[in-house]
Amino acid sequence: MKLVTAIIKPFKLDAVRDALAEAGVNGLTVTEVKGFGRQNGHTELYRGAEYVVDFLPKTMLQIAVDDSLLDAVLDAVGSAAQSGKIGDGKIFVSNLEQVVRIRTGETGAEAI
Repeated sequence: MKLVTAIIKPFKLDAVRDALAEAGVNGLTVTEVKGFGRQNGHTELYRGAEYVVDFLPKTMLQIAVDDSLLDAVLDAVGSAAQSGKIGDGKIFVSNLEQVVRIRTGETGAEAI
C-alpha cells in the first residue's frame, strides 16, 4: 500500500478529483496549505505599498491506495494538475505500513 501526497494549485482540485474518480479511487483527504518551491513567492501592491508574499496558497491531497492502483493515480493526478507553468506542484509517494478501518476493524488493503 502507498500514500500519495500531491501538492497542486487550488483551482485544479475539481479536475484532479474527477480524474481520480475515473481511476477508481474511493476517497481522499484535501487540505488547504501554503508554501513555496522554485516560485519563491511574489510581490503584490496593496494600498500603494509593495509587499512580498512568501507563501502561496496550495491544495494538498492525500490518497491511500493499493499498489495495483498506484500508476493510475499518478497518471490521473499528473495529467489533471498539469498546466505547464511553474508552480504546478509535486507528487510524493510513501509506503504505508498498516491501515486500519476504525468502524469495522479491517486492516490492510481491505481497509482502504
